[in-house]
Amino acid sequence: MTVVYYPPRMSDLKLFNTLTREKETFEPLIPGEVRMYSCGPTVYNHLHIGNMRTFVWGDVLRRYLEWRGLRVKQVMNVTDVEDKIIRNAAAAGQDLQTYTAPFIESFHASLAKLRVRKADAYPRATEYIPQMVALVQQLNDRGHTYTADGSTYFKVSTLDGYGKLSRVEIDETSEYSRIESDEYEKESARDFVLWKAKKDNEPAWMTPIGEGRPGWHLECSAMSMDLLGETFDIHTGAVDLIFPHHENEIAQSEGATGKPFVRYWIHGEHLNIDQQKMSKSLGNIYTVPEIESMGYDLLALRYALLSVPYRTKLNFTTQSLDDAKNALSRIESFLLRVDEVSRSAPHDAKHSDGAADQLIGKFLTDFETAMDDDLNTAGALGALFTLIREGNIAFDEGRILAGDAEGLKTALMKIDPVLDIFPMREANLDAEIDALIEARNAARKARNFAESDRLRDELVSRGIVLEDTPGGTRWRKA
Repeated sequence: MTVVYYPPRMSDLKLFNTLTREKETFEPLIPGEVRMYSCGPTVYNHLHIGNMRTFVWGDVLRRYLEWRGLRVKQVMNVTDVEDKIIRNAAAAGQDLQTYTAPFIESFHASLAKLRVRKADAYPRATEYIPQMVALVQQLNDRGHTYTADGSTYFKVSTLDGYGKLSRVEIDETSEYSRIESDEYEKESARDFVLWKAKKDNEPAWMTPIGEGRPGWHLECSAMSMDLLGETFDIHTGAVDLIFPHHENEIAQSEGATGKPFVRYWIHGEHLNIDQQKMSKSLGNIYTVPEIESMGYDLLALRYALLSVPYRTKLNFTTQSLDDAKNALSRIESFLLRVDEVSRSAPHDAKHSDGAADQLIGKFLTDFETAMDDDLNTAGALGALFTLIREGNIAFDEGRILAGDAEGLKTALMKIDPVLDIFPMREANLDAEIDALIEARNAARKARNFAESDRLRDELVSRGIVLEDTPGGTRWRKA
C-alpha cells in the first residue's frame, strides 16, 4: 500500500490579539513550544453549551498548533471558590468541595463527549491559596495595594497602562471606588479586591495576610504564572471576560513581576439563543446532557459549534443541529465511498489522470489557508465540502481509481486531528456489527431470505443502516 504524506505548508498563522486589536503572526516565546492558559469554568452550576463553545474552539486552537508541529502545554483552571459558589453551597447546607464536586464531574464529562482533549493541568483555586498569598505580598512590596476593613485591594492608579486590554479609560482626577464583589458589569476602572477579609458563614484560610479568601481575579494570575511562568504565549476566554477579569489579571500579574503577562489574548464571541446571549442569569440555556436527551449525537453539537468562526456570534437553534447532522452524514457517506473504492482493487492498480492529486492539493491548501486566517473553521469546513462535492463527481465519472482513493483517505485523515468531526466507530461495535453483516450475507447467499431479513431488522433496531454496493455491504449509523 502506498502511503502519501502531505506536510503542512508552514505559512504564517495569524491570530486576532485583543491586546492590539489586530491579526498578528503567531510566534511562540520559546521556538517550537507554546504555553497556553484557558479560562475554565466557575462551578456553581452545570455548564451550558455557550461555555462549551469557548472550550471547543480553544481545543481546535491547541490541536492546530500541534498540527503545525508545535509542543503545547495547556492549563485550564477550575474556579471552585467565589461569591456565587459560596452562596449556593450555603443555601444547600454543603461545604465547597461537596457542592462543587458534581459540577466538576459534569464539566469533564461534557468535555469528553464533545471530544475536547484534556488539558495538561486543571488547577483548582482552593489548591493554590499559598501562591495567591505570595502574589498579594509581591504586589504589596511594589506599592500596588492598600488595606481597608481587613481586605486587601489593588490600587488601579498605581499601574501605568491599566485598561490596555479592554480600552477602559481611567479618570486620573476621580476618587476611585472600591469593589469587593468578584464580578461587576459597569465598565469603569475601580480598585478591586485581592484578598477578602473573613466573613461569618464563609470559608476562610488563615494566612500571613490575614484570615480570609481570595478574590476571583487573583486566582487565575496565581495559577497561570505558577504553571506556565511569568510570561506565556496565549490566554483564551470569552469576550465577557475581557473586562474586568482579564484586565485585572494583567494588572495583578504585571504589577507583581514588572514583566509582560500574556503575549496573545484570544477571545471568542457568545452563543445566542434567538438572537439573545445564552446565560444562566437569563435562564435561556441548554446543557450538553439536555442536547443529548433531545436525541442528538453530540458530534453534531461539536460540528455546529465549529460551523461559525469563533469571533462571530453564533445563533443556536435546533435547526443548526439538524443541519450539522446532515453535514456529518455527507461526510460519512464520502468516507465510506473512499473506503469502498480503495478496497475495490489492488493498491498497485493504475492511478487516474491526476484528478485526485489536484483535488487533494487544493483541499489541503484551502484548509490550511482558512485555519491560518485566525482559525476560520467555516472556511476549513468549506474546503472539506468542496472536496466532497468535486470528489463525488470524479467518482461518478470514473476518474478516481483505487490508488487515488488511498491518497484521498490519507488527506482526509490528515486534517481529522484538527477538527475531529469524523464519525468514530468503536472497535467492539465494529466487530459485532461486521459479524451480523457476515451472517446476513451468508443467509442471502444460501437464499435463506427470512433469516437475512431478520438480521437486517436486528441491525436496524440498533440504529444501523446497511447499503449493498458493488464493493460489498457497508454500514452506517442511522
